[in-house]
Amino acid sequence: MAFAETSSQQVPISVFGGPTALFEYGGLRFLTDPTFDAPRDYRQPGGLLTKTAPATAAPASLGRIDVVLLSHDEHPDNLDNSGRALLADIPLTITTPGGGHRLGNGAKGLADWESIELNRPGGGTITVTAVPAIHGPGTREEVEPITGQVVGFVLTGTDLPTVYVSGDNASLAAVQEIAERFGPVDTAILFAGAPCFSVLFDGAPIVLDSAAAAEAARILGAKRVVPVHYDGWAHFTEGRIELVAAFTDAGLIDRLDLV
Repeated sequence: MAFAETSSQQVPISVFGGPTALFEYGGLRFLTDPTFDAPRDYRQPGGLLTKTAPATAAPASLGRIDVVLLSHDEHPDNLDNSGRALLADIPLTITTPGGGHRLGNGAKGLADWESIELNRPGGGTITVTAVPAIHGPGTREEVEPITGQVVGFVLTGTDLPTVYVSGDNASLAAVQEIAERFGPVDTAILFAGAPCFSVLFDGAPIVLDSAAAAEAARILGAKRVVPVHYDGWAHFTEGRIELVAAFTDAGLIDRLDLV
């Protein structure tokens, strides 16, 4: 598997469409929210989810995966049927506390600010810290009964850059909390796309829109932003064009890495 790299950062990343990305960090290989099904419809309690484009790679082509960082397990645009099948072959899946119970073997649920230490090949450790994510506009108490529990992740280690994986987060207040503890961030993998449903929250985005993604980059002091979760699904209302425009307007286009 070939990775895209930038000269300023040492975290190679490949993006496969939707929320799914693979990156190497401290000698381990991490996969975010695996979605590898072919285009199809999924019937959900809130309506229909339509996948419009296939992933750009198949699970069999990815090579070794050490850890899955799963923002949540309850929506097929973050964990689909092929993704669920893949988890059986992965040593560790880190996810929400509820997801850890639902998924069972190989899954570890972390609450906000809880951490897990992973051994690096050749010695040393990586710390993965669960960080807040809110899957819609409003407070956690208002949002979670409707869209469920979500988690983001921050990865740190001695002599390693700081990496933030947002998960399906719409809250800049949560981003501010994360920045206060971990900023500045070297690489931010931001879930974007401004997904909307008319029946939820009066049609407001339930994940960052492009302008909010640019603001999140500013809050985090992110040196590099790799956006995911903005293509391949009908409910994503903003894509590459809107991301480029928003980061340009914010004076941050040099930080946007569309790998």
